[in-house]
Amino acid sequence: MEITVAGIGYVGLANAVMLAQRHAVRAIDIDPRRVDLVQRGLSPLRDPEIERYLATCDLDLRATTDTTAGLTGAEVVFVATPTNYDTRTNYFDTSSVEAVIRAAAKHAPDAVVVVKSTVPVGFTERMRAEHPGQSVVFSPEFLREGRALYDNLHPSRIVVGDDGYDGKLVADLLVEGAEDPRVPVLLTGPTEAEAIKLFANTYLALRVAYFNELDTYAALHGLDTKQIIDGVSLDPRIGTHYNNPSFGYGGYCLPKDTRQLMANYADVPQNLISAIVSANTTRKDFVAEDVLRRKPSVVGIHRLVMKEGSDNFRMSSVQGVMNRIKAKGVPVLVYEPGLDDDDFFGSEVVRDLADFKARADVIIANRFADELLDVEEKVYTRDMFGRD
Repeated sequence: MEITVAGIGYVGLANAVMLAQRHAVRAIDIDPRRVDLVQRGLSPLRDPEIERYLATCDLDLRATTDTTAGLTGAEVVFVATPTNYDTRTNYFDTSSVEAVIRAAAKHAPDAVVVVKSTVPVGFTERMRAEHPGQSVVFSPEFLREGRALYDNLHPSRIVVGDDGYDGKLVADLLVEGAEDPRVPVLLTGPTEAEAIKLFANTYLALRVAYFNELDTYAALHGLDTKQIIDGVSLDPRIGTHYNNPSFGYGGYCLPKDTRQLMANYADVPQNLISAIVSANTTRKDFVAEDVLRRKPSVVGIHRLVMKEGSDNFRMSSVQGVMNRIKAKGVPVLVYEPGLDDDDFFGSEVVRDLADFKARADVIIANRFADELLDVEEKVYTRDMFGRD
């Protein structure tokens, strides 16, 4: 089939690579650097499977910045452009998705448009009403940053928000790309599929917030957090996943998805959803206060990335901690090899690890790294298990 993927971030590029094993795929992006890298068989993102597949596999994949050329003749269009949460309106900014749908209606009017970007509940029905001649379906992604292609090849489930012919077509494409064709498939209404994405991510945020608050209690009462978590997690109904304390949930999805779901609850009674959102703020407050109790002269931030194996700084929880410490007048240094700039929001970026270790009184690490072992006494972390 002729398939177009709009947006080559984690979601878009993972889908493009997976689909290009069997189909002709054109990937569109507004960033010429990303397009050039993909054209040369290089990944613009840190993801081992994407890097390997682009370098070694025989993929029918071309990348372009030309929207018209990328869409013309497409039979299926996957939309994976960013939808940032807008705090002024309390809804996702879906303008990039809407722009692709409009362009598809013009250049590929017979194509099935598959929205992969996270959107507010009710978005797909609105798009169908605005574009009555265009087939628009929603299919949520459940991917981890840094392992996006792996998760596409080994999905926990495939959800498509259309229970008709077009929904089955999309589901079949995604199953075809999976390494195990026995993956569970769920065809739903479009609004139900949108809700599945938001509720799933909010539950994950709930787990993060729960174990963070367990850790806060243990820290303030001089208890061994790890022992408590081990005992709690051995209950098979709870399990050992998503139980490692952190500075708060962050990244592309959880902060904005929890806020979006809370906005969708505007006229619905609730207590828990808003508590999940506020818990993240409370956790950052506690971590910053706990660091400041050590009365540091200079605080070092060891890595801005949200988690190991990711190159994403956006919405990483350590930035919230960093801002609170700076607000108290304590200078902050940042060690982040992935940054090109010498300044990060008013804080000096240090690329020499030895210099960074020498200058910081307290080193904050959301996840402990072996390269900090020689200054372990300086390190502040709530990482109990050495993993994400």
